[in-house]
Amino acid sequence: MAVRSELKKVEEAKEVKDWNRTGPVKNYSDLLVYKQAYRLTLRVSAFSKTMPREEQFELGRQVRRSSRSVAANIVEGWTKRVSPAEFKRHLVIAAGEVAETKYLVGAGCG
Repeated sequence: MAVRSELKKVEEAKEVKDWNRTGPVKNYSDLLVYKQAYRLTLRVSAFSKTMPREEQFELGRQVRRSSRSVAANIVEGWTKRVSPAEFKRHLVIAAGEVAETKYLVGAGCG
């Protein structure tokens, strides 16, 4: 298990290094935070399928929705950015969705 954790850290560090080499950000998909949010969505979706049957529909649906909202708010903020403050507002909303997802994932584990 510790090996997996270390491997994950190396992969994330490599991703940051690779991301910095690509040059200027031209699209939301160039943002590291978007890539991480998208990966969160995929992981949460897979996790929700492992929940007990009685939780898969109600709690699973809610956790999938909140995790999708993280990336969606980043995309919306990038698309509608007329000022740094507007983009920041969407990032703050995305951060709130991350907190909700963390809470719901914890609720699904117990």
